[in-house]
Amino acid sequence: MLKSYLVGVLLASVLTAIPFGFVATRTLPPGQTLIVIGVAAVAQVVVHLRYFLRLDLKSRSQDKFIALCFAATVLFILVGGTLWIMFDRLPYRVVGDATTIS
Repeated sequence: MLKSYLVGVLLASVLTAIPFGFVATRTLPPGQTLIVIGVAAVAQVVVHLRYFLRLDLKSRSQDKFIALCFAATVLFILVGGTLWIMFDRLPYRVVGDATTIS
């Protein structure tokens, strides 16, 4: 059991370090960096569900299935809400235009 937790910590650390490294070194264009951050974030949610909460798709337990659906719903709301706020407010954050009031 401890081995599983250690694997989870290692994977979570790697999935945190990869996007951080891309942002710190600026090796990718900003659009591709955002894609890497998003993919790593979703992968990290899967790692947390699998290694720390012990949820998998093999078990037939209804409680685990409900918890997995809840996690997917929360992930959808967080990602969707973040993108909605970012792109909805984008026209109001134009720098250098004195006529635009936010």
